[in-house]
Amino acid sequence: MFDKHSSSSADTWGDHSSMSFASHEFASPWGDADTAPESFLLRSVKSFKRDPKRRISRAEHLGADGRVFDVQQAARATAETPLTRRLKGRHLQMIAFGGSIGTGLFVGSGRSLAQGGPLSLVIGFVLIGIMLYCTVHALGEMAVAFPVAGSFSAFSTRFLDPAWGFAMGWNYAMQWLVALPLETVSASIVIKYWNTSVPTAVWITIFLIIILSINLFGVRGYGEAEFVFSIIKVVAVVGFIILGVILNIGGGPDGSYLGAQYWRDPGPLNNGFRGLCSVFVNAAFAFAGTELVGLAAAETTNPRKTLPTAIKQVFWRICLFYIVSLTIIGFLVASTDPRLVGSVSSDTRASPFVIAISNAGIRGLDSVMNSVILVAVLSVGNSAVYGSSRTLAALAEQRQAPRILAYIDREGRPLVAIMTAGLLGLLAYIGCTSEQVEAFNWLISLSGLSSIFTWGSICFAHIRFRKAWRQQGHTLDELAFTSQPGVIGSWVGFAFNAIILVAQFWIAIQPIGYEQNTAMDSVVNFFQSYMAAPVILLFYVAYKLWYRTPFMKVEDMDLTTGMRELNLLELLVEERKEQAEWPRWKRWYKILC
Repeated sequence: MFDKHSSSSADTWGDHSSMSFASHEFASPWGDADTAPESFLLRSVKSFKRDPKRRISRAEHLGADGRVFDVQQAARATAETPLTRRLKGRHLQMIAFGGSIGTGLFVGSGRSLAQGGPLSLVIGFVLIGIMLYCTVHALGEMAVAFPVAGSFSAFSTRFLDPAWGFAMGWNYAMQWLVALPLETVSASIVIKYWNTSVPTAVWITIFLIIILSINLFGVRGYGEAEFVFSIIKVVAVVGFIILGVILNIGGGPDGSYLGAQYWRDPGPLNNGFRGLCSVFVNAAFAFAGTELVGLAAAETTNPRKTLPTAIKQVFWRICLFYIVSLTIIGFLVASTDPRLVGSVSSDTRASPFVIAISNAGIRGLDSVMNSVILVAVLSVGNSAVYGSSRTLAALAEQRQAPRILAYIDREGRPLVAIMTAGLLGLLAYIGCTSEQVEAFNWLISLSGLSSIFTWGSICFAHIRFRKAWRQQGHTLDELAFTSQPGVIGSWVGFAFNAIILVAQFWIAIQPIGYEQNTAMDSVVNFFQSYMAAPVILLFYVAYKLWYRTPFMKVEDMDLTTGMRELNLLELLVEERKEQAEWPRWKRWYKILC
């Protein structure tokens, strides 16, 4: 996979692959301004070419055998990425919204309710919400300071260990590469709620074309699509919360008052402590994707101003869209409802949101909610291409993946990485076979713990970054944005992620209802639940032994490469002087939002 020869040798991936991008001005995507007018088709074709005006310099190798990892070169490559900066504040905030609201909330919460009961459902999501609040703030502090490509793996490479950055990068890329075919199949199944006559392969083809076309419009296309998708999901959740309150107090068609009857019978808890642990694990998976806001930092027009706002609003998104809506679900749907059992991301009939509306007897609204679930599925598929392509491109720029994946065209699109994601998306056609469930279960197992490792790495990288920042003579006043829970919050987030791994291990060994499983069923269940952990460790150990990468010492960490604004201190002094003149209400608002 990796070129272990000197830079003078023939390059497996082409001449351009041994290049790293230096600072440059972006050329017009349509070529030179003084050329004659060209047809739209010709301009579109030319936009896929590498921009010839970009100044590039040959990457250096250390060591005669090429097996020494160059940490400084990796930092420069991610900092000088040619990805275009076209995401605005509204895009970034809606990307954060979109990452928070998906099938984990709309459908997966049904399984959590069945396994743990309404009280465990709320407790589990509150605890994971606290962990994610700490994690995203830690990510925000580093991403604002260093808005570099592939932030998760890049921060692990820079502040922890290049081998761990390699493992985390491929771990995160696999999560999204697998998500695309899974969500495409889910969308084809959701659409059968209205039409069962059209073959599944037709819907898979249509949805793959839609998702890939959106991403071929570049980061602006992805941002606009997520903006629309997220507005639909936000309106749906807010509308459901209002409707749920009305239904609970007897405002439904039959006028019956529900109150807390489902908390009394069948009760607030199912399956004891094991049920709570199951909710804990499911909640962690439901929040997957929230960290995408950090990945988008390298393509944001002004990350220093827009990222903090998006990060601080995570708290309110968690409270409103998860805690409030799921609390209402616990009042509207019994945890023993048989429709909740065995719910998967594609089974909209098992969605507690759809069940609550069906129980109320409101005609037509179930189709509306099903449409929202379809939008959520397509949104996850859209994010899958974006997340995997940017991570693969960043890995390639750090020489941790085939460098052809770092090919970025005149429009700032990581074209080869997007094509790679699209090719793996063809695995969705497994959904047309009789073995689709078994095949997808094993695909999911490859990345099942991806988010847990990613979040834990973010928290630990932030702890190490803060230590290096202090030891190298810097103060927190020099940072444009600091994590509100600080280093303590990162330790809390790191501990929570470790607890989730322990809980997942226990649930993998002894899941709910394990007494009825055969020995073979237990073995298969364990590996499908926990196989990602040994795969990640294999990536780490193999890379560590091959390149003999060091665990980064605080005095050796690079704290300058990638900081976008050289006059940051002067800007911060001016901004803080301006903020001191704000009225008190505005200062409080900016602290919270």
